[in-house]
Order: sequence, then structure tokens, then C-alpha cells
Amino acid sequence: MTRLESLDPRDRALIVATQAGLPLVSRPYHALGEALGMPADEVQRRLAGLLERGIIRRIGAVPNHYALGYTANGMTVWDVDDAHIDVLGARVGALPFVTHCYQRPRHLPDWPYNLFAMVHARSRDDVGALVEAISGVLGEALRSHDVLFSSRILKKTGLRIRD
Repeated sequence: MTRLESLDPRDRALIVATQAGLPLVSRPYHALGEALGMPADEVQRRLAGLLERGIIRRIGAVPNHYALGYTANGMTVWDVDDAHIDVLGARVGALPFVTHCYQRPRHLPDWPYNLFAMVHARSRDDVGALVEAISGVLGEALRSHDVLFSSRILKKTGLRIRD
């Protein structure tokens, strides 16, 4: 039996109700509770339990960067000494302007990059300044880098379960 199959029916209903996002109202847990027939504190308690058990990974905002004026979105890619990638990746990921940071395998000889960090800025020049800041964090472990700018918006969605 999978974790989803073993879910309490109220937890499953809560996941289905929130998988496209929380209601955009001043009291989202109250709105969910009203829709699902449970008090707001139960909604919060159940969501916390789902997080704790690893059924859901996070509850967070997913901003539309373009609507906020951040139209220069760049995936920075870095060729970093493998001996230091764990420590340096954690430092880069902790930078306040990095929204995603992860390690990926190289594909030599064409693709030497093993560290990826997504940044968002209002202009490509602003992205350049962020790249310089990341370069400073990586220091001597950095061998080369590039920036891949977004050319269009793709709709991002996670796994969906059916009602």
C-alpha cells in the first residue's frame, strides 16, 4: 500500500483541495475548513502532519516573477571542483537572491557544469551583478560558468492526485 492509499480521507480531501494552491483570501485556512467541513485549526494541524510525514514537501508562495517586474530570469550554471560542491552549493543556495540551487551531473565534453542556481532580476545587467556575487562565494573552486536566460514562461505544476 502506498502512502497516498493509506491516507485518512480528510487528509486526502485536504491535499486535493490545496494541490493547486491555497485560496487567495485573508484567512485561507478558514476558507479551506469551511469548504471541507472542518475547523481552521484542524486544517493547520493536518497540513503540519502531512509535512512532518513527508506526504507534502512544503507550503509556500510561488510568485510570478514577470508580474513582479523580474523579467531577467537566469539559470546560472557553474563548473565547480567536486571536492567542494556540497559546502559551496549550500552557501550559494543560502544567498537571498537564489531561488533554486542544486547539483547535476556533468556531461563531458559538451557540458562541464555541475552546480545550478536560479536567479531573478529586473535586467540582464542586474543578473550580471548577482553572477559576480556567486562567483565570489565559489572563489578558487570555480572553473567556469554561464547563464541561461529564460525565453518564455512555462506553467509549473507538481504532482496532482484525483479526487
